[in-house]
Amino acid sequence: MRILISSAAGLAFALLGVGPALAEKYPVAVFSGLDKITAHVTEFEAKVGEPATFGALQVLVRTCDKAPPEETPRTAAYVEIRQLERSGATAADPQAGTEVQPAPIFSGWMFAESPGLNALEHPVYDIWVTDCKTSSGEASSGSE
Repeated sequence: MRILISSAAGLAFALLGVGPALAEKYPVAVFSGLDKITAHVTEFEAKVGEPATFGALQVLVRTCDKAPPEETPRTAAYVEIRQLERSGATAADPQAGTEVQPAPIFSGWMFAESPGLNALEHPVYDIWVTDCKTSSGEASSGSE
Protein backbone atom coordinates (compact mmCIF):
# COMPACT_ATOMS: atom_id res chain seq x y z
CA MET A 1 0.00 0.00 0.00
CA ARG A 2 2.84 2.41 0.82
CA ILE A 3 4.44 1.79 -2.58
CA LEU A 4 1.17 2.66 -4.31
CA ILE A 5 0.75 5.87 -2.33
CA SER A 6 4.34 7.02 -2.86
CA SER A 7 4.08 6.17 -6.57
CA ALA A 8 0.88 8.20 -6.87
CA ALA A 9 2.50 11.13 -5.04
CA GLY A 10 5.55 10.88 -7.29
CA LEU A 11 3.34 10.87 -10.38
CA ALA A 12 1.43 13.93 -9.12
CA PHE A 13 4.66 15.84 -8.49
CA ALA A 14 6.01 14.85 -11.91
CA LEU A 15 2.82 16.00 -13.64
CA LEU A 16 2.89 19.32 -11.77
CA GLY A 17 6.54 19.86 -12.69
CA VAL A 18 7.71 19.78 -9.08
CA GLY A 19 10.68 17.76 -8.00
CA PRO A 20 13.69 16.77 -10.10
CA ALA A 21 12.71 19.09 -12.99
CA LEU A 22 13.36 22.05 -10.66
CA ALA A 23 16.50 20.59 -9.15
CA GLU A 24 18.77 23.61 -9.64
CA LYS A 25 18.55 26.38 -7.04
CA TYR A 26 19.51 29.93 -7.88
CA PRO A 27 20.52 32.66 -5.42
CA VAL A 28 18.84 35.57 -7.27
CA ALA A 29 15.24 36.01 -8.43
CA VAL A 30 14.30 38.55 -11.11
CA PHE A 31 10.93 40.29 -10.90
CA SER A 32 8.91 42.76 -12.90
CA GLY A 33 6.89 45.26 -10.94
CA LEU A 34 4.12 47.54 -12.16
CA ASP A 35 3.42 50.81 -10.38
CA LYS A 36 -0.24 51.40 -11.28
CA ILE A 37 -0.07 55.09 -10.36
CA THR A 38 2.69 55.91 -12.87
CA ALA A 39 2.03 52.94 -15.23
CA HIS A 40 5.77 52.26 -15.09
CA VAL A 41 7.12 48.68 -15.20
CA THR A 42 10.43 48.11 -13.44
CA GLU A 43 12.64 45.03 -13.44
CA PHE A 44 14.35 44.37 -10.11
CA GLU A 45 16.29 41.60 -8.42
CA ALA A 46 16.06 40.05 -4.98
CA LYS A 47 18.67 37.76 -3.46
CA VAL A 48 17.36 34.68 -1.68
CA GLY A 49 16.99 35.42 2.03
CA GLU A 50 17.59 39.19 1.67
CA PRO A 51 14.63 41.59 1.55
CA ALA A 52 14.33 43.84 -1.50
CA THR A 53 12.09 46.89 -1.72
CA PHE A 54 9.73 47.78 -4.56
CA GLY A 55 7.73 50.91 -3.82
CA ALA A 56 6.06 50.42 -0.45
CA LEU A 57 6.54 46.64 -0.59
CA GLN A 58 9.23 44.41 0.88
CA VAL A 59 9.94 41.28 -1.20
CA LEU A 60 11.66 38.32 0.45
CA VAL A 61 12.57 35.33 -1.74
CA ARG A 62 12.86 32.01 0.09
CA THR A 63 13.90 29.92 -2.93
CA CYS A 64 14.23 30.30 -6.70
CA ASP A 65 14.39 27.27 -8.99
CA LYS A 66 14.68 26.85 -12.74
CA ALA A 67 14.62 23.77 -14.95
CA PRO A 68 17.81 22.99 -16.88
CA PRO A 69 17.93 24.34 -20.47
CA GLU A 70 17.37 20.90 -22.03
CA GLU A 71 14.01 20.47 -20.24
CA THR A 72 10.66 22.23 -20.57
CA PRO A 73 11.05 25.81 -19.28
CA ARG A 74 9.88 26.05 -15.65
CA THR A 75 10.87 28.87 -13.35
CA ALA A 76 9.40 29.18 -9.85
CA ALA A 77 10.12 31.25 -6.75
CA TYR A 78 8.65 31.02 -3.26
CA VAL A 79 8.09 34.61 -2.20
CA GLU A 80 6.87 36.49 0.86
CA ILE A 81 5.73 40.08 0.32
CA ARG A 82 4.98 42.59 3.07
CA GLN A 83 3.42 46.06 2.99
CA LEU A 84 5.73 48.70 4.49
CA GLU A 85 3.80 51.25 6.53
CA ARG A 86 4.61 54.25 8.65
CA SER A 87 2.61 55.36 11.65
CA GLY A 88 1.91 59.10 11.58
CA ALA A 89 2.38 59.34 7.80
CA THR A 90 0.09 61.67 5.87
CA ALA A 91 -0.78 62.04 2.20
CA ALA A 92 1.18 65.31 2.15
CA ASP A 93 4.25 63.70 3.75
CA PRO A 94 4.28 59.89 3.35
CA GLN A 95 7.82 59.70 4.78
CA ALA A 96 6.72 61.28 8.08
CA GLY A 97 6.31 59.14 11.18
CA THR A 98 8.04 55.99 12.22
CA GLU A 99 8.13 52.71 10.35
CA VAL A 100 6.00 49.95 11.84
CA GLN A 101 6.27 46.18 11.44
CA PRO A 102 5.59 45.24 7.80
CA ALA A 103 2.21 43.57 7.28
CA PRO A 104 2.26 40.31 5.26
CA ILE A 105 0.13 40.49 2.09
CA PHE A 106 1.40 37.55 0.00
CA SER A 107 3.13 34.27 0.66
CA GLY A 108 3.41 31.57 -1.97
CA TRP A 109 4.86 30.31 -5.23
CA MET A 110 5.15 32.48 -8.32
CA PHE A 111 5.66 30.89 -11.74
CA ALA A 112 7.34 32.76 -14.60
CA GLU A 113 5.55 30.75 -17.28
CA SER A 114 2.14 31.59 -15.75
CA PRO A 115 2.52 35.17 -14.46
CA GLY A 116 -1.21 35.68 -13.98
CA LEU A 117 -1.59 32.53 -11.89
CA ASN A 118 0.13 33.63 -8.67
CA ALA A 119 1.33 37.20 -9.21
CA LEU A 120 0.83 39.75 -6.46
CA GLU A 121 -2.18 41.93 -7.21
CA HIS A 122 -2.11 44.97 -4.94
CA PRO A 123 -4.13 48.22 -5.22
CA VAL A 124 -0.98 50.12 -6.25
CA TYR A 125 1.55 47.45 -7.34
CA ASP A 126 1.64 44.21 -9.32
CA ILE A 127 4.70 41.97 -8.98
CA TRP A 128 5.56 38.78 -10.85
CA VAL A 129 8.70 36.61 -11.14
CA THR A 130 10.42 36.46 -14.54
CA ASP A 131 13.68 34.54 -14.01
CA CYS A 132 16.20 33.00 -11.62
CA LYS A 133 19.91 33.81 -11.95
CA THR A 134 23.20 32.63 -10.52
CA SER A 135 24.39 36.12 -9.62
CA SER A 136 23.12 39.66 -9.26
CA GLY A 137 23.70 41.93 -12.25
CA GLU A 138 24.14 39.09 -14.75
CA ALA A 139 22.11 39.36 -17.95
CA SER A 140 18.67 37.80 -17.67
CA SER A 141 18.50 34.76 -19.89
CA GLY A 142 14.87 33.70 -19.50
CA SER A 143 14.37 29.99 -18.93
CA GLU A 144 16.57 29.12 -21.91
